[in-house]
Amino acid sequence: MTEGFRSFVIFAEMRTGSNLLEATLNAVRGVTCFGEAFNPYMMGWPDKDEMLGITREAREADPLPLLAKLTGRPGHLPGFRYFHDHDPRVLEPIIADRHCAKIILTRNPLDSYVSTRLAWETNQWKLNETETPIPARITYDGAEFRQMLSAMDEFRSHVVSRLQTTGQVAFHLDYDDLRDAGVMTGLLHWLGRTDLDRVEPARDQVPQNPQELARKVANFDAMQADLHDMDPFLLHRLPLFEPRRGPAVPSFVAADSGQGLLFMPVRGGPERTIRDWLGGLAAIQGDFTQSTLRQWKRARPGHRSFTVLRHPLLRAWTAFDILLTRGNPEQREVLRRLHRVPLPPDDALADLAGDARIAVFADFLAFLRRNLNGQTSLPTQPAWASQTEVLAGFARFALPDMVVREDRLAKDLGHLARAAGIDETRLDGVAAAPVPEALRDPRLAEAAQAAYLRDYITFGFDLMP
Repeated sequence: MTEGFRSFVIFAEMRTGSNLLEATLNAVRGVTCFGEAFNPYMMGWPDKDEMLGITREAREADPLPLLAKLTGRPGHLPGFRYFHDHDPRVLEPIIADRHCAKIILTRNPLDSYVSTRLAWETNQWKLNETETPIPARITYDGAEFRQMLSAMDEFRSHVVSRLQTTGQVAFHLDYDDLRDAGVMTGLLHWLGRTDLDRVEPARDQVPQNPQELARKVANFDAMQADLHDMDPFLLHRLPLFEPRRGPAVPSFVAADSGQGLLFMPVRGGPERTIRDWLGGLAAIQGDFTQSTLRQWKRARPGHRSFTVLRHPLLRAWTAFDILLTRGNPEQREVLRRLHRVPLPPDDALADLAGDARIAVFADFLAFLRRNLNGQTSLPTQPAWASQTEVLAGFARFALPDMVVREDRLAKDLGHLARAAGIDETRLDGVAAAPVPEALRDPRLAEAAQAAYLRDYITFGFDLMP
């Protein structure tokens, strides 16, 4: 190998062919790909809790020793796969390491989405030539697809921007390149293995679902109609030169009452209350793309947009309830095992009440503080992200005309409706969510303030809701 690269990283996403690429690289002597080494839910591969003598608990406390072990192997070329939802603490050190080769693997995002949904449906994630594919069809969910696409685009844009600003060049691969021996040989030569005359793609994996999309998607016509509203060439995009984060446009809700009202929800706030109020004024419209929302705004001069802030302590309580009732079971297990949040087993969650629920909530607030400070591998979820950052994300696309406080809902919404030319506001029953008496504990208030200090300072929240 030449002096240049000492390790590599594959920037990819689920169902882009990264398993096949890993198998091809692992078939080359002196090259090892260690799977998804920084996936918060596993250690490289499913059912693994240790890698190179480092446990998941140790990696959770500090991922850099594992990164050093993976990349510091003289005479060998090691690497791993890294997706957008892997441990964010290692991303910058990876990019800063100029001796780490960057491989960017992409695939048609719709193919990736359909393949991922099929894998979840069948629990069949790999297929060799002796196995039989499990037949299945999926139902396309436009909102889900756009959310996936937004997360992938945001991550890829960030990686490319950082490589550009640090003067590095990545090797770009498409899914269709992975079975091309010429391209695979070129990749290994670029990595420094010029001693290899030819590199054959791995043969132990075969395509799982080679049929056309119409045979894999039950609501194919509806999918076509939904995708028609997307703008792949960004014809309506306004030029932006600042680093961007996703503005969550698909979550926005509009009502064609008066000159038009647009609600930009902060997850974990009084979304249902606002949606019900808007629905009482006019038919509501949602599931926007940036293109369709710009068209909606341009067609309604005088429209008004708004968002609603909730007190951080009450919002954290809402996020905690979502975690218990609708959260990801794997996420709960990570919180139990690695983050000292003493959640009862899933089959006993419904019985968590009273003082016991408050005690677990206090530990959840401590986790939130670490999570929001970038000290955990779990990504920050929209339901508990700081409201300061959520609004900063909105600003990448559009600023709300009004930032409403939940404790002033009726008064502020009435003013907003009149500004949009709505005479009949129908505000009966619009009120802030009640604050459980148990939350009026100074210790909980202090813990919430520690977790959400930026929100308290930015928006002037009182210590108690």
